[in-house]
Amino acid sequence: MEYRKLGNTDLEVSALCLGTMTYGKQNTQEEASSQLDLAVERGINFIDTAEMYPVPPEKDTQGATETMIGNWLAARGRRDDLIIATKIAGPGLGTVRDGKGDYSLANIETAVDESLQRLRTDVIDLYQLHWPARNSNFFGRLGFTPEPDEADPVPEMLAVLESLQKMVEAGKIRYVGLSNESAWGTMKFLELAERHGLPRMVSVQNPYNLLNRSYEVGLAEVSHREAVSLLPYSPLAFGVLSGKYLGGERPENARLTLFDRFTRYTRDPGIRATEAYVNVAREHGLDPAQMALEWVTSRPFVTSNIIGATTLAQLENDIDSADLTLSQEVVDAIEAIHAEAPNPCP
Repeated sequence: MEYRKLGNTDLEVSALCLGTMTYGKQNTQEEASSQLDLAVERGINFIDTAEMYPVPPEKDTQGATETMIGNWLAARGRRDDLIIATKIAGPGLGTVRDGKGDYSLANIETAVDESLQRLRTDVIDLYQLHWPARNSNFFGRLGFTPEPDEADPVPEMLAVLESLQKMVEAGKIRYVGLSNESAWGTMKFLELAERHGLPRMVSVQNPYNLLNRSYEVGLAEVSHREAVSLLPYSPLAFGVLSGKYLGGERPENARLTLFDRFTRYTRDPGIRATEAYVNVAREHGLDPAQMALEWVTSRPFVTSNIIGATTLAQLENDIDSADLTLSQEVVDAIEAIHAEAPNPCP
């Protein structure tokens, strides 16, 4: 397993990160523990979660993922060997704090303390804002439409950094990061941190995969020039790029079989592009999921690729992608498809 520096920090994270948002809904504690055991055995030292997990979010299950990770950490006693990342839910989510989820100091303090308790740890290595608190384009929304009489978001962003500074000073979190953020938002947070001597955002966790390469427009340069690590989520596009849903297939217990809300990657343009990428993999004797994962992991602005699975077999297959090197012929074929159908699932 390769290890890479997280942003401008002193942390070395594995090139693959274990995503955990199925724990507590699709995966039991026993299954979650087995996945965590396997990941660590294979060299993964980076685990990502969020206070709102598992997904789809529900009030009755909120926090269950962190609790399961905490139970595993307590049982294994290997906290010092691992880097744990979690996120605070932003505004608009009714399943956390009764829908009063903004990034006020009171909510940040509450969220940090509750995550620490569930994770059964004294410190969170990377604490991320799950999505912007301002009007912005994220979660697949294209374009930006200003809202009439919208308040300047900058004072609130500064207040968020000041609140996070209090958590750092209290020893509760080590570093801070963003998620589902734009190039403007990332740069503004960096500017405010530098100007006021506040915590610097070290990472951005955004969707990035063969069907959605929008990160390359603007944010990739930010990652490179500002040492802000991309931690890509959905590298398999909800599992679509494995090819298992082609032909209308809906495997038992798969995410898109269980939850009809996940349609981002299964509309016609995404299906056609997926067919093309899967054909490239098969023509070159590659596993489609491994090809898609290694392509993401190998991008120069990617620090740690967040993989997730519901079975040990899936996880083993995903981790095996770390041993794969794509030929130039395969990369050229991928780029040819992208040129014909760029970002079919933004």
